[in-house]
Order: sequence, then C-alpha cells, then structure tokens
Amino acid sequence: MKAIVHPLRKFCAPDGNHLETMKKPVTVGVLGCGYWGPLLVRSLSGLPHCRLKAVCDPDIARVKHICALYSDLEGVTAPQRLITACDLDAVVIATPVKSHYPLAKASLLAGKHTFIEKPMATSSQECEELIDIAERKGLVLMVDHTFLYSAPVRKIVEIVQAGDLGEIRYINSRRLNLGLFQKDINVAWDLAPHDISIILHILGEFPVAVNCQGNAHVTPQVEDVTNMSLLFPHKRFATIQSSWLEPRKIREMTIVGSRRMIVYDDLRTREKIRIYDVRVERPPHYDTFAEFQYSYHYGDSYIPHLQQEEPLTLACRHFIDCIETNSAPMTSGRQGLELIRLLEGASASLKMNGAPFIFGSPNGPVLAPVPIGDGSAHSRKPKRTRRGLSRARNGVATLFENA
Repeated sequence: MKAIVHPLRKFCAPDGNHLETMKKPVTVGVLGCGYWGPLLVRSLSGLPHCRLKAVCDPDIARVKHICALYSDLEGVTAPQRLITACDLDAVVIATPVKSHYPLAKASLLAGKHTFIEKPMATSSQECEELIDIAERKGLVLMVDHTFLYSAPVRKIVEIVQAGDLGEIRYINSRRLNLGLFQKDINVAWDLAPHDISIILHILGEFPVAVNCQGNAHVTPQVEDVTNMSLLFPHKRFATIQSSWLEPRKIREMTIVGSRRMIVYDDLRTREKIRIYDVRVERPPHYDTFAEFQYSYHYGDSYIPHLQQEEPLTLACRHFIDCIETNSAPMTSGRQGLELIRLLEGASASLKMNGAPFIFGSPNGPVLAPVPIGDGSAHSRKPKRTRRGLSRARNGVATLFENA
C-alpha cells in the first residue's frame, strides 16, 4: 500500500496570521508495547485532534493486552506493516535504542511524522541522517525529552531566565535507583539523557568538554554506575551521577546561582522545587588577611506554585500540535543530536578512563570528540553536519524487540 504523505503547511503567514490547520484528526501508530509504549498509548488516546489507530509489538500477548484495553486499536506484530499499511500520519517509536534508527528511517521514508523515545539513536551520524530525511520530506521529527515538558523544569527555566538566581555557577544532578538493567546501553545512555536535556535547556548552550568515569559491576562491558562532568563557557559546569545499583531511588538536581539556589526533587509529590535565598560573597578589597572575611547571606526559602500536568501527555500534545501547524518541536531532532554528541563524548571519555574530551563549537561544523592530552587539543577535520544518505538497513522487524 502506498504511504500517504501529508505536505506540511507554513506555521505562520507573512502578516503573522496562522494558516488553516488540518481538519481531520492526526492518525498515529505506536511501535513498542513494553515498558514505555503503553504509557504513550494512554497519553495519545486521550488527546483531541488525535486518533490512535494501531500498535505493534513482536510479542503477540502484549499486543492483545493493549488492544483489550483499547478496543478500537488495530494490533500488528510486524513494524513494516504498521508503518506502510495502516494509513497513518505519524509513528511513535518506543523500542530498544538499537532499533530507533532503522525504524525511524523507515517511518520517515514512508512519509510519516516521527516521534522517538530518548535517546534518539546510537550515533550522531544516525541522528544527522534522520534529520536530513525529515527536512527533505517536510516532516516533524521529535524526540521525547519528557522532563522538559514537566511543570518543575518549566518553572526552573522561567526563574533562571528572569535572572532571579543571578549567574548560574554550577548544576549537580543525581539519578539513582536499583535497576532497571539494560543490555544494549549503559547507565549513562539510559538515565543521564534526562539530566543532560534539562541542563542544556537551562543553560542554553552546549558544553565545551565532557569527562566520564564508571564501572560495570553486574554485566560485563555495560557500566551500571557513572559520574559525568560537563564543562561550559564562563566557568560553569555540571555534574551528573547515574546508577542502577543504589538502594534508594533518587531524582535530585541542585542549581547554584550567585544570588539564589534551587533544589529540585522530582520524587516529591508536592513541593518539587524549593528556592533558597542564600549566597556567599567576598569583600571587594582588603588590606590585610585579618580584614578578609566572607559574607554569608541567609534569607528565606520558598516553594513556588506549580500547575501540575502530566509531562508525557504534554509532550504528545506538542507533537500533534507541531504536525497540525508545521512548527518545530521544542525537542526536535537537532536537540536529540546534541544529546547524542554529548553521550558519544562521554563514552569516549569512559574508554580513556575519564580523560576529558573537547567538542567543537555547536554553532559551527560538528567536531568529533577530541582527547585533551598534554593540555593542547589535537586538531581534527570537522565532520559535515549533513551527510549523504547511507545505505538503508535491512531487517527492521528483526531489530524490534521488547522495549
């Protein structure tokens, strides 16, 4: 069956008026009925202007279970059948990371708007190719960096952009729990993308260097605990601790500014954000060491009000809105590419026992991670940000396993 490609319309006319959006609901299919797929099915099924039409998983029992919960769904076990034969406008991919690229490529080539779970792919080269296909075909390509749609993170960004914290000095993040162990990616690729996406969104720039250390205790060659450091311009940095071996589940981030500080605890049912009016200052000038004293400011702490909405539902709604209006998603393929570039640098640092790796300017040509050896960066020719399409991978269905 020939795929139907819906050409995208402009988001806004030259005079600023919105053009007519799609009249019919956006039909969507979900690939993957494992851990995250059913949550996406639930979120999509309740959206206006969206018709969830089909689900796919190689495990027929999982397909039957989802279809029993949502009786109007069509269930299939072959990804290619869902992509090409279900008359869909969009495909949502919630499968193991190794299958993201071939499934997303097949979806885009079939003319479907595509939503991919994090991380976007296994390499920056794969991300660049997916971005190129989406742009050539005029399709929406979105990556599910769910936390950027959460009320706490949106409030934090609002506070930072208003200048209430002063200059951001550093961010410290901990994402720890016991399991869930992955087989195809390590804990940095599994847990750190959440923190990385939040940190990049808050700071609004790409780091100049990354270093990462870790160990594999349970599965050989698959690190289950890592510590990552990101170095940003203007003496700012961030640290990310990730673990599958922690007895307690921890989801905490601290943002330290020159005027105030924020503690974000995502596990709290309420009061997820607390702002501390504390800081330390040094005297502008002094004549003797005896005159030198730090000035500590201890003010009140307060908890801002948050309008709670489920982040995943907001992300799915944003995807549908972007399809209808031809607007670029907040978490587009380019944001997905940035995150993969950073994870590639972290992986290279892991292999070098934590030696730092430096990146090229995110505004210029994309540079491969370069080791910092004796203090001077070794030059390397930049990679093109656009590549010719590589040969299509075969065996889409065989790469599709339980997510």
